[in-house]
Amino acid sequence: MFLILNGPNLNLLGKREPGIYGSGTLEDLERQCEEWGAELGKSVTCHQSNFEGQLLEWLQQAGGQGFTGIVMNPGALTHYSYALRDAVAGQNLPVVEVHLSNVDAREEFRHRSVTAAVCRGKISGLGWAGYRFAMEYLSELG
Repeated sequence: MFLILNGPNLNLLGKREPGIYGSGTLEDLERQCEEWGAELGKSVTCHQSNFEGQLLEWLQQAGGQGFTGIVMNPGALTHYSYALRDAVAGQNLPVVEVHLSNVDAREEFRHRSVTAAVCRGKISGLGWAGYRFAMEYLSELG
């Protein structure tokens, strides 16, 4: 069972900078993740929040709720949220960080991730496919 966490502003997918993030909505992405999960034989639960504390709560509760892996797009929290970093480090589930855009080809402040070091891996710049690749990787772990 996989948990998909999307951070701040991802609720604006399809509206916010479609040249960078595409025209699909968050609901479309979540539906696609559920379909990919079904193909992998895994159930998928998706959450999005613009509030750091809510993301922390979901991360802290994931292990006790039976999840086996987490795909996380922290949005802008990637670059400065030590609280999010500590929440990932403080639980035992594998986490894969994903970003729709190639953050290393964008503004300088986006080049640093404080969360990536405590994740199993980071996928950036592959659009929605990054979520699929993350789920495939987590499936291989068990």
